[in-house]
Amino acid sequence: MTDETDAASSPLIDVNEFASKLACSTKHVRRMADVGRCPPPIRLGGLRRWNRKTVDDWIAAGCPVVRHVRSTSPK
Repeated sequence: MTDETDAASSPLIDVNEFASKLACSTKHVRRMADVGRCPPPIRLGGLRRWNRKTVDDWIAAGCPVVRHVRSTSPK
């Protein structure tokens, strides 16, 4: 098996692969994850990984907002 085949069969993707699927920067992916605009990452120590199937399904659904973040400012 090659590294490319191993990566394609892995159930988790890193921020670089996620960004390439969206044609955006890794910084943008991290920001979207922080505010709930994409599926939440799985944290492994200091690493962020995403479930490949969840990301693919989310993209196929048109990238809907996953959760709404409440404002921290008082009303």
